[in-house]
Amino acid sequence: MRYEGQIFRPFSEANSYLLQATIGCSHNRCTFCGMYKKKKYRVRSMQEIKEDIQMAWEYHGDLEKVFICDGDAIAMETHQLLEILNTLYQTFPSLRHVGSYVGPCSTLSKSNSELKELREAGLVKVYLGVETGDDRILQEVKKGVSSEEMLEAGRKLVDSGFNLTAMVLLGLAGKGSRSREHALATADIINRIKPKYLAAMTVTPVPGTVLHQQVQKGEFQVLDAFETLEEMKIIFENITVDNLKFVGAHASNYLPIQGTLPRDKQKMLDTVEMVLRNREHRYLRAEDMRGL
Repeated sequence: MRYEGQIFRPFSEANSYLLQATIGCSHNRCTFCGMYKKKKYRVRSMQEIKEDIQMAWEYHGDLEKVFICDGDAIAMETHQLLEILNTLYQTFPSLRHVGSYVGPCSTLSKSNSELKELREAGLVKVYLGVETGDDRILQEVKKGVSSEEMLEAGRKLVDSGFNLTAMVLLGLAGKGSRSREHALATADIINRIKPKYLAAMTVTPVPGTVLHQQVQKGEFQVLDAFETLEEMKIIFENITVDNLKFVGAHASNYLPIQGTLPRDKQKMLDTVEMVLRNREHRYLRAEDMRGL
């Protein structure tokens, strides 16, 4: 397979064939993200993409899952994505799942009819970096949208029938009073978007990013393990979405935890509260085992 630069995908796409349709991220200005800083965004030619699909068929044979990379494939022109989806489903008879990251700005640039057309063409699962429901923090981290615009993007995806995973970042407010506000606002926006999955990750300053520079200058203080769990606890306490699958097993998290809300809420809260009460690091993922 042919890939340009480092490739990223959600951990739930571990068994998917990774098709690089775009290079980099169309936004690429978030202060905390170092994933695509060495790439200049562009769309690969349709000829190259189709050649890669054919190579995947020759190498893997039939496939059931495909993830379209890089960071924001939905920023492509709709007709291009439709052509890719059509080629994928024609090439792989057993294909049942095509996923992609989606950015809030690129999602908002699509009409409702375009999004529904993409869903009907087989783009099944999408991953939206919500990060927080706090409007001030969204502006500070240069996400490119307000909280209301983020809500609109999330609702458009849900209403169009996508299987949406909303991704949020524990610790994004840093130390101080805004930590609680961040957690409460995040629970609120998730309640209003109503995704099928909520994936939590923990802020990890990456060298070369604005956030890392802010940490070095003392302008941003990273939460400790127990402070991030306080945020997780607040989110659990305030989520009201029915049948929301919480995924907290990401390598950046100090306490891998998952379950379905509200069914498993008390069990999940009991686990977090036990760790907070005992303040013992043996329950937590060691720093040298954490990663992105």
